[in-house]
Amino acid sequence: MKVFAGVLLILVFLAWVVFRIVNVITFGIDCEGHIKRAADANTVELATQEMKTVVSYLKNRGMTSGYTSVVYRTPDEDVGFWYQNLESSLKELETVSPQASQLEKSNLLMKLRETLLDEGQSVSVTSPEGISVFPNNTAYAIWCLIGFVFGIVGVIMIISEIEDF
Repeated sequence: MKVFAGVLLILVFLAWVVFRIVNVITFGIDCEGHIKRAADANTVELATQEMKTVVSYLKNRGMTSGYTSVVYRTPDEDVGFWYQNLESSLKELETVSPQASQLEKSNLLMKLRETLLDEGQSVSVTSPEGISVFPNNTAYAIWCLIGFVFGIVGVIMIISEIEDF
């Protein structure tokens, strides 16, 4: 019976892991993938199309303000700034004149790429840490903490039962 209870306690933490992974993958497909496509776009029209998808996704999910942080706020976790930056990039793309020179369009696309991507040892989409579970970051943090404690208790229960056997 102890082994069964221990496994159930471990499952609380494993469920958190699975839900977190699913959220990261889903956000990557529904939003970050489109941000990356906008950054990689070769034409203003393609970039505009992708940015419309991104801004619409964020608006529909209420991801336009707040912070992803749980304990204390830092500027890199400001969802409002990130959203406003994406929205203003879209507005800038939409105001490009069809008569604009190729140089002007190329400069705008380069500026967009610099806005959307972080380049270091690898290239990544600029987004606040933990955005994939926003606005439920606190709930996920509590679930993680409780699940981790339950998982440790579950492992201890299983080990004690095996040693008693």
